[in-house]
Amino acid sequence: MVVALRLGYPIVCCRLISSRIKSLGLGNLKPSNISLQNQLLQRPITSEIPAAANQNNFTVTYLINSCGLSPEDAISASTKVELQSPIGADSVLALLSSHGLSETQISKLVRSHPRILVADPEKTLSPKIEFFISVGLSREDLARVLTFNPQLLSRSLENLIVPSYNFLRNLISQENVVAVLKRRSWMFLENHSRNVMPNIDLLRELGMPKTCIALLLAHDTQVLMHNHEEFAQLVNEVKEMGFDLKKSTFVVALRALCGKSSRAIWNRNGEIYKRSWGWSDDDVVSAFRRSPQCMILSEKKIMQTMDFLVNKMGWPAAMIPTYPIILCFSLEKRIIPRCSVVKVLMSKGLVDENLSLAYVVLPAEKQFLERFVTRYLSQVPQLLSLYEGQLDFQDLYNLK
Repeated sequence: MVVALRLGYPIVCCRLISSRIKSLGLGNLKPSNISLQNQLLQRPITSEIPAAANQNNFTVTYLINSCGLSPEDAISASTKVELQSPIGADSVLALLSSHGLSETQISKLVRSHPRILVADPEKTLSPKIEFFISVGLSREDLARVLTFNPQLLSRSLENLIVPSYNFLRNLISQENVVAVLKRRSWMFLENHSRNVMPNIDLLRELGMPKTCIALLLAHDTQVLMHNHEEFAQLVNEVKEMGFDLKKSTFVVALRALCGKSSRAIWNRNGEIYKRSWGWSDDDVVSAFRRSPQCMILSEKKIMQTMDFLVNKMGWPAAMIPTYPIILCFSLEKRIIPRCSVVKVLMSKGLVDENLSLAYVVLPAEKQFLERFVTRYLSQVPQLLSLYEGQLDFQDLYNLK
């Protein structure tokens, strides 16, 4: 039975849970100096907690009171760390809190990496935190990065983190290094000489320009961290599909096909295009070559965009593999506003009903406005309002 304990519940509930916890040998749950007990009081506590043999009762109690872990999580975490007193652990929590980590973030960090509590705050943790701040990580981003990847605090600053930073900085801008740290911080946990450097060397040998390598490193770091032999096979596969190493589409194609999960998305989307919209295998490959982004979209995005273009606008599904980049545009911000304008113009006989999809969706905004909006404002004064979303798409045919 799960007893939900929240602020405002009757005192008897608190006593029932307190009795249950004492029966586990966890002692009195009194908060220490950095207490997350308020959070504990606002989430469900399971009354049936698994028995745990040979647990350090002080450690479990501390994890519950000071770190906000549930009794179950505290018991689990206590198998990885043993605390003799609160002094050192309190110092660790104080350091994390002083650098902007919230109670929730600290709780999550400790739950996933409990040994952080026995680290030396001054000699081990603080230098790493100060380094991340010095390279440009904001207080908020630092908190998010450490919560997501607390292993950063257990790696060597001199032998791994700083060399990884210097390696990246020699290839990409400071801004992009910070972006890698925020999005792909696992890069700082791996010796870059193992896979990243050999993979970059391979791309250089094959003629990929520095700009494309920098693009791959800054935005798709995980691709370069792939096993070198598998990466070499992937590069060869993408080359055989007709992609040019000197173009950014090669980078996107690598991302789309790198790893089991990415490959599964590619296969899933291929089936969606074929099963739901009648594309052939050649159509799928052709679309991928023209715009590899179309194969890494979500199923929802594909279905909504195709449904609008084919069923609401009447363009043939077989036309879209010729201009697959259109599938990557925002439906709400680009495709619907433009098609709404064109649909009104068609209904009034002002433009040809056989307009090419590319002629409508691909041009830059300035060119589209000149081609379809400003030119017809005298005949349809509300056209600009329609384009800017001030009129409903359902009012298309009601415009005077």
